[in-house]
Amino acid sequence: MQKTSSRLLALLSLLQTRRDWSGEDLAERLDISPRTVRRDMDRLRELGYRIKAFKGPTGGYRLDVGGHLPPLLFDDGQAVALAVALQTAATGTTIAEDAARALAMIRQVMPSRLRHRMDMLRITAVRPPENGDAPQADTQVFTDLSSAIHAREELRFDYAQDRKAATGPQHRRVQPHHLVAWQGRWYLLAWDLDRDNWRAFRVDRIHPRTPTGPRFTPRELPGGDVSAFVAGRFRGSDGTTTDWPCQGEVVLDLPATAVAPFARDGIVEELGPDRCRLALGSWSWTGLAATIGRFDADIEVIGPPELNAAFARLATRYSNAARTTTLS
Repeated sequence: MQKTSSRLLALLSLLQTRRDWSGEDLAERLDISPRTVRRDMDRLRELGYRIKAFKGPTGGYRLDVGGHLPPLLFDDGQAVALAVALQTAATGTTIAEDAARALAMIRQVMPSRLRHRMDMLRITAVRPPENGDAPQADTQVFTDLSSAIHAREELRFDYAQDRKAATGPQHRRVQPHHLVAWQGRWYLLAWDLDRDNWRAFRVDRIHPRTPTGPRFTPRELPGGDVSAFVAGRFRGSDGTTTDWPCQGEVVLDLPATAVAPFARDGIVEELGPDRCRLALGSWSWTGLAATIGRFDADIEVIGPPELNAAFARLATRYSNAARTTTLS
């Protein structure tokens, strides 16, 4: 049997992983008797942890929230994961200063072996260059949106479609569903009551109104997976698939090593020292053709026919643009 101190730490770690535990489950996991579980629960209570016992066929326990923060327990993997998360958060966000202070405090109390592992982690979360001048969402806005999501209350807010737009903000009514991060920005995923459809709103452009609206029953998100739905929406699909709606293949007169770094999530196959096959997707056929054209190389379209047609349309537009520029 483990020593009492080690057993208490193991018990506390289990209590933090899920809401409710039965006494038998804890006893089995720790290889101790239910009576020992009861005694260890009393010891944890004496240390300041609010542990509630609830009735049932075998009885159970729950680590409850308290009025103050007792000592927290992290295993080695959790400690390193926490350091990674805080280093990622401490870059270009409104919580950067708080995250940096939290990371410094955690590092100070960690054992030397974990402190050494943390010091080896040199992580910088770099935002996409096009987002470099974007304003960051206010912490209070995050709090307001999170509260509405948790309470399942309709949300009213003013939404600026574009910071440079001449028109004023739009008034929106939504049923908030999730807060998600996508390529350096935060978005509110919600059901738009006026447009009768799912929408993703940039959080930095949201100005909540008070009070919130009535409570609602959450709708079923298409596909049931938030990450997949958001990725699909930003790729131009209906959100039920993460695949690009337009996908094609070409052969480029470039070495694979020159194409791969700029192929995003495409697949590059080497065909020779100066040729490669590229399979790529986009939100539209014209967008796909334009993206492939940026490689500045001779192109052989493998398919589908829609991609050939898109190249033909672009060729006509570029030819007209070149003729207009020459005439002027």
